[in-house]
Amino acid sequence: MDDGRFVLAAMSPAGGGSYSPAQIQKLLFLIDREISDLVGGSRFLFQPYHYGPFDKRVYAVLETLEDDGLVHIGDSWTNYRTYTLTPDGLESGRRAIEEFDTRARDYMVRASNFVREQTFDKLVAAIYKAYPEMRVNSVFQDR
Repeated sequence: MDDGRFVLAAMSPAGGGSYSPAQIQKLLFLIDREISDLVGGSRFLFQPYHYGPFDKRVYAVLETLEDDGLVHIGDSWTNYRTYTLTPDGLESGRRAIEEFDTRARDYMVRASNFVREQTFDKLVAAIYKAYPEMRVNSVFQDR
């Protein structure tokens, strides 16, 4: 599975819901760290950055998916981008997630729900607690 289909699969549990930049980065990081053996290996090279694990290539994949009409990249009222599957993207993502075994699918659903349910502060704090090495370059040290 290519990285684009992988991202669609990871985003599909949100249905038509949007992800913030922090949420999509942390979702893909969690999948890479926790179940890479179930999804064909790590897809991204996450490094500690201002708010924890980050790989700029995540955004490049999302922009390609937008060009293909599978992801909508919008702006929120708080001036950050949002990432939402289009109807075609959701259909493709649902087909892609079905290619993984039950354990991988269940984890993707749980991780998607987790990152979308947290406030920004709580999400970053939870990642730092579980992966303290991702705090190294943080501008968010008090979490």
